[in-house]
Amino acid sequence: MRANGLDVSLGGVGILDDVSLAVESGELVGLVGPNGAGKTTLLRTLAGYLTPDSGTVRVDGDDIHALGSKAASRRVAVVPQSSAFSFDFPVRDVVAMGRHPHRSRVRPGDDADGAARVERAIERCELAEFADRPVTALSGGERRRVLLARALAQDTPVTLLDEPTAGLDVNHQIRTLDLVRGLVDDGRRAVAAIHDLPLAARYCDRLVVLSDGRVHADGPPEKVVTSDTLRDAFDASAAVGTDPVTGTPAVTALTHPGDADAHVHVLGSGDAAVGLLEPLVEAGYRVTVGPVVDGSMDHEAARRLDCPAVTTPPFGGVEDDAVEAAAARCRDAETVVVPTSAEDAGANGRLASLAAACVTVPADASPTRIRTAVADAIGDTAAPAASGTKSE
Repeated sequence: MRANGLDVSLGGVGILDDVSLAVESGELVGLVGPNGAGKTTLLRTLAGYLTPDSGTVRVDGDDIHALGSKAASRRVAVVPQSSAFSFDFPVRDVVAMGRHPHRSRVRPGDDADGAARVERAIERCELAEFADRPVTALSGGERRRVLLARALAQDTPVTLLDEPTAGLDVNHQIRTLDLVRGLVDDGRRAVAAIHDLPLAARYCDRLVVLSDGRVHADGPPEKVVTSDTLRDAFDASAAVGTDPVTGTPAVTALTHPGDADAHVHVLGSGDAAVGLLEPLVEAGYRVTVGPVVDGSMDHEAARRLDCPAVTTPPFGGVEDDAVEAAAARCRDAETVVVPTSAEDAGANGRLASLAAACVTVPADASPTRIRTAVADAIGDTAAPAASGTKSE
């Protein structure tokens, strides 16, 4: 499937602006972006439901908008966001509706392998025990699998999914995307609009970020899911790291920074500073860290939160250059924060003495306690009589 230069307007309002993307065989492409970015409109255009003002959508070389309804439905199957049903059709009948594009009006029974494809779709989507039940008697997650089975029975090279995990619990989210991933691994192509960024990064080969109707980024998840992209496309502050289990990008949403623009330097050791960084970043402080060991948990947390860090190599003492760099940060900072467990680590004691103010906070302190201690210290520093070290 190749979409080139799609422009789409609805009611005189531009929704998509020069959108292009390609989906190869065996590829799952995730559409991500803020609400109103145009994801559903793009899916409807790729399916042939909406005709673009300009641009083309081709599946295996044929323009999807130049094909008849049945011909287009033999190329593209759609799994809608809503799983509501108005009639009590048995599950098997709903899945069998996917065979409609393959049936002739003249010879309705002329679909030799249709019944077998329906049963295979039911089996693959783990619906055999529900096959004769009314579809309205199933849970939301089970109905979502019925819609996926219908698309599977439709036997198209491309499947489009609009928020396939919306409203599902974690178990059904995973089962649904496992099914989609299995279809793609068998050689199909799929495009799925997914709100959950970590899930999209885990299952998709590529992510296309839509923002204001345009493609903001397109590439592998590890290249697309970055703090800069999330800030620019979603207007969101987020820390991006690596999930230790899946190895795919993990996202931690942060509140929008406040008005505090003070420089806060955090001393660390091992993993002592990990719990202190996020509350300070969320409060809007300019946070620096170090010296910390390169690759330590303190360093990884600083990297995820875009906090500049002074590092020193592992398996050795803290290098003089690192101490001097950290000393410069301490002198510049309005406040230095020291985790209680790291007070006596390395050069931390000497570095803390260089600060205009210093607070010592337990690594497991609550975010409110951390922010209050720092705010109080910064207020003391600004006062004429402020000096020395303060512990919390």
